[in-house]
Formats: sequence, structure tokens, C-alpha cells
Amino acid sequence: MSDKTVHFTDQTFKSEVLGGGKPVLVDFWAAWCGPCRALAPVVDELAEKFDGSATIGKLDVDENPEAAKRYGITSIPTILIFKDGEVVNQLVGVRSVQEYEQLLNETLVEV
Repeated sequence: MSDKTVHFTDQTFKSEVLGGGKPVLVDFWAAWCGPCRALAPVVDELAEKFDGSATIGKLDVDENPEAAKRYGITSIPTILIFKDGEVVNQLVGVRSVQEYEQLLNETLVEV
């Protein structure tokens, strides 16, 4: 796991995701989810690549059900990209690193 990847919790979600000045990518996942584990290296790669321009992190839906419930997460992995406290993009399931990069780049251009 990359040291640049943030671990969000229900307690830190408001300050670290909704209150952040930079775009934030949140990977909603669970330890028992095979596709979630397959996506983990992609999330770490994004955290390294976008260090300084976006915050990249993970939220375990089993340990932190409030945020998952608030955003209607019913299938994992789900990636939400937040900008100024609002969801601006969503991807469900495992996708290529290029798809996530494209969404992040589009979000950064809009800043």
C-alpha cells in the first residue's frame, strides 16, 4: 500500500473529503471483496501519480457504513470523485487505471 493513499473513516470523511480544497477520489471497498483487492494497486498508483494535485484514498464500507449509506453505495468497489464537497464522477467495478486517470484529469481541468 502506498503511503500516499489516505484511509478515510466516517469520522474523518467530512473534513478530509468534503472539506478538502483539492479533488478527492474515494474507493469504497471491503476486505472480503475480491475485485476491491484487485483494484487496490490501481488506487495506490493513482495516489502516487496525483500526489499534490488530488487526494486519493479508501473507505472500508464494513468499518465505516455511514458514508457508504449516505452516498448510496450498494455495489463495491465504487469510486466517487468529489470536488468542492460534491460528487462529480462515479465508477462502479474495476476499470483500467487510464479510466480513473481520465476522470481525475477532467476534474482537475475544471478547477
